[in-house]
Amino acid sequence: MSEIRIQRQDFDPGAEISALNAAGEVGAIASFIGLVRSDGGMDAMTLDHYPGFAEREISAHVAEARSRWPLLGVRVVHRVGRLTPGERIVFVGVASSHRQAAFAAAEFLMDYLKTRAPFWKLEERASGATWVEARESDDDSVRRWR
Repeated sequence: MSEIRIQRQDFDPGAEISALNAAGEVGAIASFIGLVRSDGGMDAMTLDHYPGFAEREISAHVAEARSRWPLLGVRVVHRVGRLTPGERIVFVGVASSHRQAAFAAAEFLMDYLKTRAPFWKLEERASGATWVEARESDDDSVRRWR
């Protein structure tokens, strides 16, 4: 079972985890929740994407995770629109029979979401708005999965 959603509305992490727990003989669930930080006085972040293309790209990475680890369920929820510090941006949850697979797959998916999923981020501060550039450290995280 895999579910990928891109949406404006908030999500309920507990409901996402409960859905993963219904995936069968689950022995482990690993999840990650990303939040908007207030780094450097950030007032808000606006996220945008290519509808349809973004879902296909994320699906390809979920398929790769499923080929690498014995996964029973995967859920990815990514928000778009204007978000303020403290709001949830992303949920990645992975269910497996064993914790090692769940941890590894969740980390793999987050690394790929951070660097390869077609999302654009505009950060708003009192000094103005700027687009977020890719970081070398994020690319380094993805390289270790090759």
